Amino acid sequence: MVRLGTGIGWRPEMADAVEDMPGIDWVEVVAENVCPGHLPESLTRLRERGVTVVPHGVSLGLGGADRPDEARLAALAERAVALGAPLVTEHIAFVRAGGPLTVSQQLEAGHLLPVPRTRDALAVLCENVRIAQDALPVPLAVENIAALIAWPGEELTEGQFLYELVERTGVRLLIDVANLHTNHVNRGEDPAKALAELPLEALAYVHVAGGFERDGVWHDSHAHPVPQPVLDVLADLAARTDPPGVLLERDENFPAPGELERELDVIRATVAKAAGPGGLGAGLLPGAGAAPQAPAEAPDAEALATARERVALAQTSLLSALVAGTPAPEGFDRVRLGVQSRALAAKRADVVAKVAPELPEILGDAYRSEFRAYAAGRPMTAGYRRDALSFAEQLLLAGRPEDAAARGRLTHWWLDRSGPRPLEGRPVTRWLRTARLALRRSQALR
Repeated sequence: MVRLGTGIGWRPEMADAVEDMPGIDWVEVVAENVCPGHLPESLTRLRERGVTVVPHGVSLGLGGADRPDEARLAALAERAVALGAPLVTEHIAFVRAGGPLTVSQQLEAGHLLPVPRTRDALAVLCENVRIAQDALPVPLAVENIAALIAWPGEELTEGQFLYELVERTGVRLLIDVANLHTNHVNRGEDPAKALAELPLEALAYVHVAGGFERDGVWHDSHAHPVPQPVLDVLADLAARTDPPGVLLERDENFPAPGELERELDVIRATVAKAAGPGGLGAGLLPGAGAAPQAPAEAPDAEALATARERVALAQTSLLSALVAGTPAPEGFDRVRLGVQSRALAAKRADVVAKVAPELPEILGDAYRSEFRAYAAGRPMTAGYRRDALSFAEQLLLAGRPEDAAARGRLTHWWLDRSGPRPLEGRPVTRWLRTARLALRRSQALR
């Protein structure tokens, strides 16, 4: 078990602040946001100082019906080696659905969505985790996620689901106490019960983050201070076992460094106080991590294939309702599905603005309304960078923006990034039509 200590999520926006913070033992970096051959200088300096760096994946989709993508696994492994990481982490979630298993177009969620806690989903997840473990050069830990929605007909609690996952695969756990709080508010699940059922001896480290509540729904924003209820869950966990590492996550609305340092101090104090003078947190408390029930046998190859098909159909139906406007699957809370759908659309616009910051700059205040109109009838199918190109293409096809200078800037932006050949998977005639339009607009401005 690797002892990590106290850490913080490294983000480019606060790289300098993280370097200057006292008492930082390790950092976590979003794996997809770093290039192994061109690591940010800040991360290099931290590593040279002996600060551990752990890559945290967000796009593998281990809870999806398909086998993990080999290229994504290879990329995650490459980052683990480049960073000298002692382990890598990912999520118990699905992020895309559709494709060959359902004979339908593959859809991208652009976010982490919960898997159903069923025997089928567990069998698929266990096999996917084993595939990932075989492909990675270091141990894998998987994280419980926050959810706005609950699947109907679930067969296991979160604790039971994670216990069986660990029993069958030996995978480690990254427990996010903010996500346990989120699921308490949104799904009525008791964090204490979940912790009591977990195999805490498999704990790799802990996430702590802030969020906010609106209209009875907790949003795991990673953009607000850590609230007391989340610290209470952390204290409960620390009273049961000594966490090998605790990390503060912050992804938006970055405060002054002093505020982050104060949050880290509170996190340290919470863990220390929960352990107590008797050191109860130094090991498992009696009964903690006890098996809620005997794990079921792993299915054979034929049964697993059938389980993948059933999970694929269920996940595709849900994701299509969330991003493509198809009817809500039976048994889901339609109001809560609407909240999730709007959250996915907002995040999609936010991330496109991050990967292509020129677009909101060119479009100004119209960016959000234009993107909503574009996204309403076009589910994401190939990731955010392709989404940004498609958005710009659709605007140009419609002769927007109306301002000639802005349209010219958008034209040049699109031409610079689309390349001399058609975008993969798009009809050539459509691409040529857009290119001709773009060239005409560009020439008219000269």
